Amino acid sequence: MTEVLKETNFTNLGKKKTGKVRDIYDLGDKLILVTTDRHSSFDRIIAHIPSKGQVLNQISAWWFEQTKDIVPNQVLAVPDENVTVAQKYTMVPVEAVMRGYLTGVTDTAIWTRYQKGQRDFGGITLPDGMKKNMKLPRPIFDPTTKEDAHDRAITQEQMIEEGLITRELLDELRETATKLFLRGQEVAAKKGLILVDTKYEFGTDPSTSLGAGDPGKLYLIDEIHTPDSSRYWQIDGYEERLAKGEEPKNFDKEFLRLWFKENCDPYKDAVLPEAPQELVEELSRRYIQMFEQITGGKFLPGETPIASRIEKNLRKYAA
Repeated sequence: MTEVLKETNFTNLGKKKTGKVRDIYDLGDKLILVTTDRHSSFDRIIAHIPSKGQVLNQISAWWFEQTKDIVPNQVLAVPDENVTVAQKYTMVPVEAVMRGYLTGVTDTAIWTRYQKGQRDFGGITLPDGMKKNMKLPRPIFDPTTKEDAHDRAITQEQMIEEGLITRELLDELRETATKLFLRGQEVAAKKGLILVDTKYEFGTDPSTSLGAGDPGKLYLIDEIHTPDSSRYWQIDGYEERLAKGEEPKNFDKEFLRLWFKENCDPYKDAVLPEAPQELVEELSRRYIQMFEQITGGKFLPGETPIASRIEKNLRKYAA
């Protein structure tokens, strides 16, 4: 059975913060971002997917390289398959969500809101009569707040009024996120993929002010265009499926969520059943397939045991 990276506990890399998927070590001016194989849903970890952490880390590293001419990013080094060493920035408390297609099923999804009668989105007024999964006239900037509890869907004017962000910085965020998304769509199309929607997180240099008139220089942080932060469809068959009212071929990890919903109460049960091995292996295979399709490279698993490999590769960053 393939080894999985469930967690790390390095004691010489600064204070550790545990995210859903990443273990983040704070070295003062920089962060060590270790991407594990944890798979979260229902606000909890439901499984550990072999190679997922490596896939996410390396896809992000690839996309950061493809977009660094648009906006500088956090990456200082990628010393290990599962690790990015990042410059530490002051996080902008607004998540830059970009939408390219009329789709989604959640309450905040653009298709859900369109069905309820909303037509104005991010400066665009959509016509009546559009069908689910149609391409939007142009990408829509649809930001949410970035908060520890739950992100809130508030208007851009409210974000400014609440002092979350200045108008100047929000304008810069919109312009930068749109450029990144258009680049992402252009590159993805060459790989046979549609980049449907995504989210970006940005930081500013702590030495610059966030005050009005001085928004500070923006930096792209966190992750970019991974299968976890972005929705991808296959170009192949998209038009035919749209015409028939069928869902596009996509990167689907929903099957694992559905299994848990059918076999327990994932919101209430204190202990969850073990995910079936064949489903875990299938999801791992899909992550690897996405890595190879996006980057055009062959996936090469890192050496095992994973934790000792990471420790060795991070030796020079130890405090």
